[in-house]
Amino acid sequence: MITEKEYEDLPKHHKALQDEKLVIGASSLGTVFEWYDFYLYGLLASQISKHFFSNVDETTGFIFALAAFAAGFAVRPFGAIVFGRIGDLVGRKNTFLVTMGLMGLSTFGVGVLPGFDVLNIGAPILLLVMRLIQGLALGGEYGGAATYVAEHAPNDKRGLYTSWIQTTATFGLFAALLVVMACKVGMPKETFENWGWRIPFLVSIFLLAVSMVIRLKLSESPVYQKMKDEGTRSKAPLTEAFGKWGNLKYVLICLFGAVAGQAVVWYSGQFYALFFLEKTLKIDSLEANILIAIALALGTPFFVIFGWLSDKIGRKPIIMVGLILAAVTYFPVFKALTAAANPAYAKAVSSSPVTVVVNKADCSIQFDPVGKQKFDSKSCDVAKNFLAKQAVSYAQQDAPAGTTAVVKIGDKVFEAPKVETLKGDAKKDAIKKFQDAVKGDLKTAGYPEKADPKTMNKPMVIAILFYLVLLVTMVYGPIAAMLVELFPTNIRYTSMSLPYHIGNGWFGGFLPTISFAMVAAKGDIYHGLWYPVIIAAATFVLGMLFLPETYKRNID
Repeated sequence: MITEKEYEDLPKHHKALQDEKLVIGASSLGTVFEWYDFYLYGLLASQISKHFFSNVDETTGFIFALAAFAAGFAVRPFGAIVFGRIGDLVGRKNTFLVTMGLMGLSTFGVGVLPGFDVLNIGAPILLLVMRLIQGLALGGEYGGAATYVAEHAPNDKRGLYTSWIQTTATFGLFAALLVVMACKVGMPKETFENWGWRIPFLVSIFLLAVSMVIRLKLSESPVYQKMKDEGTRSKAPLTEAFGKWGNLKYVLICLFGAVAGQAVVWYSGQFYALFFLEKTLKIDSLEANILIAIALALGTPFFVIFGWLSDKIGRKPIIMVGLILAAVTYFPVFKALTAAANPAYAKAVSSSPVTVVVNKADCSIQFDPVGKQKFDSKSCDVAKNFLAKQAVSYAQQDAPAGTTAVVKIGDKVFEAPKVETLKGDAKKDAIKKFQDAVKGDLKTAGYPEKADPKTMNKPMVIAILFYLVLLVTMVYGPIAAMLVELFPTNIRYTSMSLPYHIGNGWFGGFLPTISFAMVAAKGDIYHGLWYPVIIAAATFVLGMLFLPETYKRNID
């Protein structure tokens, strides 16, 4: 540690280097902690549902817990509007100090909040309030951190500097996973379920303290300070950002020509891939998490590499290449992932394809996010729901109205029970008999109940997952710098935050749910990929037509 006098005696470039490291480190570390807080709720949703929604049945309680989790994504754009405006009015530093404080205190609040047995209906209401505050805070944090770092960066290193902010979501997820796993390993299961799950939330108060101390050492962005000194700050950031077509058009171009595609590629590579391994390919949960973690560890440095490269060749080429690669390769890549992770399943799908022959009008929408809802009122529902629970990919063949559903496995045919005419035990027995028959033939045809780790080609699985993460780094690494460079200083915080959080909060945040619903409705395990493929392709086209290159702009 050097003294103040020694610091003053340092050559100018050494002091600048030290300042830049402090700016990047403090901004990134604080954002890591905010992502830690944000993801923690999702990892502990099961425990939260038991304590805060115990007045309803377990299934409904879990749905409510997931709804509260989704609320954090839903309000992120509103946080962007509120705190973006404040950031342009009063400064970058003070604003993200406020967002950090709100995030840390609301997370700590979840850890100390009494359950339904103490506060009754007040418990879930206060929990929802905490979650909404978290979403609002995150909506203001990212724009502040990215803007602050970018406005400290030299014009020729802005992509490199801001790319460190892009690594924070991954590191935040890692931190949350590690703390939760440590708590689970370090105490009996019953203790963890009763009160131990609160510890990861309580830890956030220490992370908040460290982050606040570090960030308080920072000064205001030099670009913003100059604008403030000259008296050229915007007096109405929202009106200037969204009420004038000259700026609004770039907000829309930014959203639909860059961020929407970036968001679906990010959530596909980091979250949907994990869901696909665990739920569809039936890989053990711990094994799937380890595989994803390895791919993330290998891929994370490329956020910085592509950020650096974007300073040399431009932001747009790297983002557009990432988008088009995702759109073109997702289907073959996920099919290759199936073959490498569960070769027995891939072989069975090829040699003994499954078809459901039914009139589509007789079927319900097979969407069951918690896996406990019953679909037993129609023969179509009985057939499709059983195949969905077995994670069996199937095609649908239309039949005349009123036709009883039929399942074909290769050249064998199984008629579903006419449950419409059955009740009570007779109905249960008929369904069980049908399911046993189909399950037996699926086994004979080679469909495995679980993936066999001995047959898994782990190097290939990791290589495929690494490729998916690489696409994430291509679209996400340079985008912070591009967002900053697209908008003028006096409304930059407001203008860049809204499209970013609409894209990542809505287009990306709801991707797993939307894709799962598409798979459940269609039966094809790859059908959910159409959502990210279409969004990525559309973003590529709009980006190529309308998105400007920004990497040589002087943002002062």
